[in-house]
Amino acid sequence: MFEQIDRAALKLISEKGKAAGNIVGTVRCKTVAEGKRFRHLNYIRDLDQYIVDEPKGALGDDTAPNPVEVVLAALGSCLAVGIQANAVSRGWQIRAIEIELEGDCITSGVWGTGDLSPKPLGIHAVRVKVHVEADGPTAAELDELVAHATKWSPVVNTVQNPVPIAVQRI
Repeated sequence: MFEQIDRAALKLISEKGKAAGNIVGTVRCKTVAEGKRFRHLNYIRDLDQYIVDEPKGALGDDTAPNPVEVVLAALGSCLAVGIQANAVSRGWQIRAIEIELEGDCITSGVWGTGDLSPKPLGIHAVRVKVHVEADGPTAAELDELVAHATKWSPVVNTVQNPVPIAVQRI
């Protein structure tokens, strides 16, 4: 059984969000190349370093997820949080959430050092399977819950919608 989320505290966070309107917050990450092939250390808030690596077939040490896998993990985690928060908000007890994700990605460009012919770069198709077990809701209500969490997921929206990215050498 899932550890219970405080429904009253969730309601306070929700009300604070409604009152905030469109105030923009900033999230930060510092990525540092460790010097061990393609292994990188990522520093977020005051958490322990988060490692990103490449598999051995891509000249990494295969010690951690690669950057594309991290995108899928962020997507799955964001959906799971949204599903759980909305279930708690509706008074439903979650027993299980499992999300399977797979994405199609052309890798022949090899970070701009390989086949440079025109092609869609990055993940160009994602398939997500969501398994949710909860006490209370019907299958139709669970379908609506998943659709609602998907619509309001910051990571789903980041991946689906064009986002301007400014990169500069400092």
